[in-house]
Amino acid sequence: MTGTRLMRLAEDPAFQETHFIAIDFEGTTPKGTPPEPIEVAALGIEHMPGRGPVVSGFQFQSLIRPPEHAPVTARDTAQTGITAADVAHAPDAATVLHDLDQALPGRPRVLVAHHAPVEAGFIYRHRDHCPRLAYTRLICTRRLARCVWPGLPAYGLDALLAHAGIPQPANRHRAMDDVAVTAALFRHLVTEAARNRTLTTLADLVRAAGVQPRAAAATQLELS
Repeated sequence: MTGTRLMRLAEDPAFQETHFIAIDFEGTTPKGTPPEPIEVAALGIEHMPGRGPVVSGFQFQSLIRPPEHAPVTARDTAQTGITAADVAHAPDAATVLHDLDQALPGRPRVLVAHHAPVEAGFIYRHRDHCPRLAYTRLICTRRLARCVWPGLPAYGLDALLAHAGIPQPANRHRAMDDVAVTAALFRHLVTEAARNRTLTTLADLVRAAGVQPRAAAATQLELS
């Protein structure tokens, strides 16, 4: 309608109330079976009036002992720096994901991950131990970047960090370092989208970059 002011993303009540939780898993690479988590980290992001999206006080990090059928291999160690000895006495995935699930903020929340279907897979396979996580929608920063910066030659995390001018973390492929730069990239993308009015509501953000939790999709199939 002529004369109607387009709302800014920061003015959307749903966006203001949402606690975004950046999450990252590191995993094993077994042959013939899905990967198993060996580390997880999560970091909160929330809207602050006058400052935009900032890191909140929520933080979680833990190593995870994988099952015997999916041990840490030399390939995994080369990728992450995590050794079999590092995780030998760590709690198992059921314990860690239960603890993370219990620690989640109670307010409306959305998960954020760079390649969200991968994180969604880890969560879904352990959904019995983390039901709140399992039914929480995800935002994929890879998809969000395609919306905000169409036409880039590559949308991998390293390429997007370079494009955004975000320094590489000291320990790339460790969960907390990766989740910290994923959070920084998300904040940068949301700020850019708000500035150019690419997105004006949380609903816009979900439509552009949302990933439905696999647990919710499975439930819908069971009911249909």
